[in-house]
Amino acid sequence: MKALNILLIIVISLLNLNCSSQKQEVFKPKEVYKSNELIVTQITKNSFEHTSFLQTDDFGKVPCNGLIVTNSNEAIVFDTPTNDESSGALIKWIKETLHCKINAIIPTHFHDDCLGGLKAFDENDVPSYAYFKTIELAKEKGFAIPENSFRDSLVLKVGDENIVAKFFGEGHTKDNVVGYFPSEKIMFGGCLIKELGAGKGFLGDANVTNWPATVESVKKAYPDVKIIVPGHGQYGDNKLLDYTINLFGPQTSRPTAASPK
Repeated sequence: MKALNILLIIVISLLNLNCSSQKQEVFKPKEVYKSNELIVTQITKNSFEHTSFLQTDDFGKVPCNGLIVTNSNEAIVFDTPTNDESSGALIKWIKETLHCKINAIIPTHFHDDCLGGLKAFDENDVPSYAYFKTIELAKEKGFAIPENSFRDSLVLKVGDENIVAKFFGEGHTKDNVVGYFPSEKIMFGGCLIKELGAGKGFLGDANVTNWPATVESVKKAYPDVKIIVPGHGQYGDNKLLDYTINLFGPQTSRPTAASPK
């Protein structure tokens, strides 16, 4: 009996030690690069939010987010910074600080805050991938054009892991796609997803009627998502999906807020 009691004490001690170790391993987000035009924030062990700025007539200087995911010295970037200069700085930082090869750049829709710095990626021989409608709209508007198109969804390797880019329906634009990094359960929602407290923002290319159903589809596809990075503003959890659904749902008849978000 005494031996059994000693064994139980050892097991309990090991369990407590393991729990303590897990608590200590919780990642604390930190800013890892900052200039006047570009900020990079590490938000998980292998994922980084990049934020650049777009000068607009209606909303002033707007911060615009993208996402970098890494694995085994490889990286994939969702959305370019807003111009070639900021994109060049981001590419340099990924190569020299993270020591990663950039496997792909994926603009999540055709606006400047997604592909405004695409030329810099082209000049650095980074393959670009976009939903076929994004390429059509970029051509129509005379914007930089991604090289490779996909329909419905795209799966690419980053090191030993996969990323997914998928079109769920119209919302902010006709071509908005969502990026997902399953190994860290992190989503790049782009401008389809709003930060908590945001207004409806720019609706010039939007399908407001379909927007809530599109986000509902995103929510059903990724029930285990832990972190969501919106196109503008603060990242959060799956509450961002519910907030966006309610913002554009039939019960919301309030006018568009004077906000770029």
